[in-house]
Amino acid sequence: MRVLIACEYSGVVRSAFAAKGHTAVSCDLLPTDNPHGWHVQGDVLALLNQDWDLMIAHPPCTHLAVSGARHFEAKRASGVQQEALEFVRALLNAPIPRIALENPVSIISSKIRKPDQVIQPWQFGHGETKATCLWLKGLPKLKPTNIVDGRVPRVHHLPPSADRWKLRSTTYAGIAAAMADQWGEVVAQMEAA
Repeated sequence: MRVLIACEYSGVVRSAFAAKGHTAVSCDLLPTDNPHGWHVQGDVLALLNQDWDLMIAHPPCTHLAVSGARHFEAKRASGVQQEALEFVRALLNAPIPRIALENPVSIISSKIRKPDQVIQPWQFGHGETKATCLWLKGLPKLKPTNIVDGRVPRVHHLPPSADRWKLRSTTYAGIAAAMADQWGEVVAQMEAA
């Protein structure tokens, strides 16, 4: 299966799909943190028409997440919030049969549509809280794989640092593995039918 991981520099989701034997390519404006795998540094919109079977998209939440609501007026006035929403629409409307778009709780819910699912890291082996919304096209909801104790909002309470934004946006390995296991299997079954 050909899988495009949009807006991913970490390589976590790309590696999870590659480990299952899929051709996985990440794309981001930033260079990848994990050089083991295929990564395109550039605008993902240029890659959307390349016959992908599945896309997992992680659009930047900077201008969308409700955690930054106090800045929304300025973001609307400058046009950056509308631009971010248009980018999300372009990803959701890509000519790819199966799409999962993830973002924290954000205005995507009110401006585009409600998410199909909200997941937490503790449902996938990480004893932490971080509500992650999933907008799905042609894919089933993810099933929890390893419900663990611990409801610590670790990511929310990270101290200020130069790489705080990177730490906050990296996908948990347990969630990436569940995506590769469950969605990779579903797509394989659909393709075989």
